[in-house]
Amino acid sequence: MFHKAIILSLGLLTLAGCNAQKKTKTPGSTAGTPSNASGAKSGVQKEGIIYFNQGENKFLKEYEMNVTFKSISEDSRCPEGVACIWAGVAVAQVEVMGTYSRPMVLSLATMDNTGRNYQKSAEFNGYTISLEEVTPSRKAETGGKDLDGKYRIGIKITKADGKSNSTKK
Repeated sequence: MFHKAIILSLGLLTLAGCNAQKKTKTPGSTAGTPSNASGAKSGVQKEGIIYFNQGENKFLKEYEMNVTFKSISEDSRCPEGVACIWAGVAVAQVEVMGTYSRPMVLSLATMDNTGRNYQKSAEFNGYTISLEEVTPSRKAETGGKDLDGKYRIGIKITKADGKSNSTKK
């Protein structure tokens, strides 16, 4: 009889622990997704722009695609407080995967420059994906090394018109 009471109490403690884990989980947060340092919700759309923190993955139901902001492969933007000849460019690596397609990594830049193979937008599964925003800005005194892992991008997804000169994926 005593061993049945012990087994029953262990079972109840296990169920109570599971319930406590469910309560601490915030809606919209998933394991492995970095939290937003500014405290604002990263998935908020502003004027059709969808924001991603570095490493964040979202399934966009309305476009039937999964989007992951992998990294910034290049950031030569002019640091704040410095006079530069060229404004520079940031290149984001964004992995996209449609419901019925394989994953593909797009290199989206903050500006178009065909000579350097920079493209602000690319086509994927009938949609044009454009890089609209990269934050934060570089600082002159740190050389930009402190921004790794803290980048946030804003992309805009529109129905492709077929007349665009961006890459078709």
